[in-house]
Amino acid sequence: MSTDTTTAEQYADTAGRAVLETIRAYGVTAIFGIPGTHNLELYRPLADLGIRAVTNRHEQGSGYGADGWAQQTGLPGVVITTSGPGLQNAMSAIGTAFCESRPLIVLSPGVPLGAEFADVGTLHETKDATAMVGAIAEWSRRVTSAAEAVEAVHDAFTLFRTGRPRPVHIEIPLDVLEAPADVSAEARRPRPVPTRVSGEPTALAEAARLLAAAKNPVVVAGGGAVDAAHEVTTLAERLGAPVLTTLNGKGVVDERHALSLGSNLRLAAAREVAEDADVLLVVGSKLGEAELWAPRLDARGAVIRIDISPAQRDKNLEATIGITGDAAAVLEALLDLLLAETRPARDLTAERAEIAAEMREAAPETVALAEIIAGALPDDAIVAGDSSQIVYMALGSVRQSAHPHSLLYTPTYATLGYGLPAAIGARVAQTAHPVVTVIGDGALMFCVNELVTAVEQRLDVTIVCVDNGGYAEIRQNEVDRGMTPIGVDLVQPDWAALATAFGATGRRVERRDDIASSIRAAITDGGVQLVHIPQNAL
Repeated sequence: MSTDTTTAEQYADTAGRAVLETIRAYGVTAIFGIPGTHNLELYRPLADLGIRAVTNRHEQGSGYGADGWAQQTGLPGVVITTSGPGLQNAMSAIGTAFCESRPLIVLSPGVPLGAEFADVGTLHETKDATAMVGAIAEWSRRVTSAAEAVEAVHDAFTLFRTGRPRPVHIEIPLDVLEAPADVSAEARRPRPVPTRVSGEPTALAEAARLLAAAKNPVVVAGGGAVDAAHEVTTLAERLGAPVLTTLNGKGVVDERHALSLGSNLRLAAAREVAEDADVLLVVGSKLGEAELWAPRLDARGAVIRIDISPAQRDKNLEATIGITGDAAAVLEALLDLLLAETRPARDLTAERAEIAAEMREAAPETVALAEIIAGALPDDAIVAGDSSQIVYMALGSVRQSAHPHSLLYTPTYATLGYGLPAAIGARVAQTAHPVVTVIGDGALMFCVNELVTAVEQRLDVTIVCVDNGGYAEIRQNEVDRGMTPIGVDLVQPDWAALATAFGATGRRVERRDDIASSIRAAITDGGVQLVHIPQNAL
């Protein structure tokens, strides 16, 4: 008994506690990860600090769960891995967060100070974990003291508040992690929120002049505009300008708004609207090929670009005027410089018809199924998608979002296995809105182990599995190249039975007419539900 007491006292205030106490002070209430031999001092303080521990069944799922949580809370997701393989398992999620500009903190233990590059065969020994993660994260630091670790946490939050949000990694040597912290209570408190940068006055004035004179202005909003939904909408209304978004910017303007043309930049008819503008205002987007499904956006008029990162302002499309700053603050400043009168909204009936026709022509059956699924979902549902045809060919366009972060997706990294753990994270973050993931059978096999995480956490999550027999798009790619399909037609489990084995409820849809009612019933009944839509019902 005395030994246990001594041990508890020994670990009462370690570097691990100081780091988690600092993170908790910023408002984080959940972490995702898997306990391991080397990271236990990061887990010890969680319950005492009121931080919910979500134990995923693979660290990739931890990263995607943290991402889903972050999108609902506005705070960074936090992942705790163990050293070596645990950290390596999270690398896909770290790469995703970098490409999609998502705030993520990854905490991992490391070899003790002085044991770097020893190559002596210790447990989980890794040549250079910090360099490994640094190759794909915004930054990766191996700290040498508790104070340095706490300072790294503060630096991470400063980045997320003032720069382009991207993943960071803090490696804490095992001897530092388990040692007394010697960090004051004051040092663990959150730093004040920095003043938002609103742009250089001359550039703002010139941008306002161009927008005021524009006859055919158009707005493109990306992921960097998600915290400026009100300002983007107000500016669009002031100008009478159509708004197109990337998938990461989906819902910045309510997609039922008269000026919204949705998240349809992958379609030529939508891109033509932007390219034909006499003034194109791009807010928080690098206009990447993965979002456009085209090499570039060929704007024919003046281009105003607003971005938190000066390195992004001319990427893929040179700006006539580039403004560095926080999207909401810059737009507020522009609105102050424009006349208060509101121009008539442009009639977009013809443009909407052309966009819809192109979408249906490209994938008529997939779009029809997406319309059934979308029609079965509550208006306020949060939908986690995966890199599955049902999502990127259809649901991303068909499902109308009223606000940002109601479609969780990774259009640039296009990873498989994101949808279910992201849905879990979204549900852990909030219970006000139903959470549904729509995912292909191939993608679900990447993360099917997370079914039991959702069951264990007692969550209400509905999984809609659209089964096309394997990797259907890659199969078509092979056929288009004159190949005999290989490695793409996959053996399927009994999905409903598999869900039941995990402790969830499995439903198999036998007829197309039953798809909508099955989804509605699953959401209504609650718990972890899997609705399997097999090929013969498509």
